[in-house]
Amino acid sequence: MSSVIVLSDSEFSTEVLAASQPVLVYFWATWCGPCRLMSPAVEAVASQYGEQLKVVKMEIDPNPATVAEYKVEGVPALRLFQNGEVIESTEGAMNRQKLESLLSAHLSN
Repeated sequence: MSSVIVLSDSEFSTEVLAASQPVLVYFWATWCGPCRLMSPAVEAVASQYGEQLKVVKMEIDPNPATVAEYKVEGVPALRLFQNGEVIESTEGAMNRQKLESLLSAHLSN
């Protein structure tokens, strides 16, 4: 069982780009209503895929460098990284089933 790791710009390259397993980065904001709706789904996949996937979240306002680097234009936003590269990118809220479907295309169960 895994939990979501909270990251800042300074930790991004170590925790995400240098990670040995795929990393799902969840970009969010405190003022974002859809983010509050999506957070439980992100927590659920962190538990479900804990052995295969690292799940991290970054609040966009205090972390402008990473937000700009990965062209996050709206929140909630997801970027799935593998070997330091973005292999999937979405913006906008989605339910748990859609999130699981997106991940299962890239992870072997």
